[in-house]
Amino acid sequence: MLIVMRQDATPEDIAGVVAAIETMGYEARPMPGRQRTTVGLVGNDGRVDGSRVAALAGVAEVIHVSKPYKQVSREWKPEPTRVALPDGSAIGGREVIVMAGPCSVEGEEQILLAARQVKAAGATVLRAGAFKPRSSPYAFQGLGKLGLELLAVARAETGLMIVTEAMDPKGLELVAETADIIQIGARNMQNYSLLKEAGRQRKPVLLKRGLSATISELLLSAEYILAEGNPNVILCERGIRSFDTATRNLFDLSAIAVVHGLSHLPIVADPSHGTGHRDMVPAMARAAIAAGADGLLVEVHPNPERALSDGAQSLFPEQFDRMMREVGAIAEVIGRSVATPVGSAA
Repeated sequence: MLIVMRQDATPEDIAGVVAAIETMGYEARPMPGRQRTTVGLVGNDGRVDGSRVAALAGVAEVIHVSKPYKQVSREWKPEPTRVALPDGSAIGGREVIVMAGPCSVEGEEQILLAARQVKAAGATVLRAGAFKPRSSPYAFQGLGKLGLELLAVARAETGLMIVTEAMDPKGLELVAETADIIQIGARNMQNYSLLKEAGRQRKPVLLKRGLSATISELLLSAEYILAEGNPNVILCERGIRSFDTATRNLFDLSAIAVVHGLSHLPIVADPSHGTGHRDMVPAMARAAIAAGADGLLVEVHPNPERALSDGAQSLFPEQFDRMMREVGAIAEVIGRSVATPVGSAA
């Protein structure tokens, strides 16, 4: 349920609505807007009588949110959410944020070289996995805590922010100590205990669409995070399963437009997993920005042919540099720009 306040509602009016909601045993979340404040009622079990708050001072109307997901919907919050990042930029604004790096942290020399290369090309966030959920138990599983320590070294040297994956609730706190953005991977999109734990954090959470998940299921997973009090969620389209074997996944570009229509949350695109082939990544990256993606998540490796994971879809540094110039041109055409690393010339 959403309570829309009048434009002339006073702070006392808003406090009165909050108090009334809490008296009924629910949580109230005031959300100041450009012209008026709305108050969200969290935990509605279908037994709330809207007339009890509709008559309160300063209330313009009471809206029953029709979608199964509430707080992530446009009905709940019409204005787009901008997820603030430590360097002062934000995902969901005019600037496009590019997150790039190898699939996995393999060693200090590799991750430092990768960080320098992606920063030189214009990325502002370093992506790399310390913990790797793999389909095969015999595949490289990541360096674990050592990988997080090496990511911290790379950030200290380059100034790049870090996005890396948490695999379970127990390990999430450890990841949160290093990561600027906590990633929840496709295989964990419906790991509800992990989602709840991520919701108790206040750091941004990048939530990937599941391997066979519908858009509604993705939004409901995001709802778990917001319901725990963390509004800083970034959705990610990374491709879904298809009958066609020409690409690793079906890269669903239409999901970007659909999500923007249904939700106020920002959405980024991962053309690396979306295609599985490095030669296809630049074209899909350009297409994603043209479709309205708020950022990109791209795999780049100093030497993809020797990568311990996902080498076939990892760009060579020179490919990434060229892709960044192309993406910048596309962004400019649609009235946006690609964010640049702190200290770099725009």
